[in-house]
Amino acid sequence: MSDYEVRPATMRDAKAVAEVHALAAKAAYEGILPEEELRTLAPASREAKWREAIEFSEPQVQVATLDGEIVGFVGFDRSRDPKTPSTTGEIWAIYVKPEHWGKGVGVALWDAAREGLEEEGCTTVTIWVPIRNDRAMRFHELAGFKREMKTAKTTLLGTVRIEEIRLKRSVA
Repeated sequence: MSDYEVRPATMRDAKAVAEVHALAAKAAYEGILPEEELRTLAPASREAKWREAIEFSEPQVQVATLDGEIVGFVGFDRSRDPKTPSTTGEIWAIYVKPEHWGKGVGVALWDAAREGLEEEGCTTVTIWVPIRNDRAMRFHELAGFKREMKTAKTTLLGTVRIEEIRLKRSVA
């Protein structure tokens, strides 16, 4: 059994969420983004975004804690993609501190998001993943997500263009 607890984020958590986001993104995008882009992934640039998300529940944010320390988070809500049914949810972000990778935190966060999306009446869920992010791709495929090959697109991440693809699965 996991010692990780998942709970809704509070305003006091915004700074820690931003710190997890920055740390995990730097590790996840190493080798995908150039070093100068990785240096711009600072918590200060993300705290206001997460404070607003937590305040307005857009997206809904859940945090994973271990002994009171926030070690991961997930943001989820209705899909932002145009022309998707209102029953389609989306994982907007899911990040875990690198030292907690492979220890069940991501699964606990995914379970919390799935339950939240189910409560919102969502029947399917999507997530956009950089094609070159092998760890994220593997995690989501093990969680039952399937690649939607026709959705591949180029996105600007900082000043770098990356290829992303949407993955999809049933909420149930």
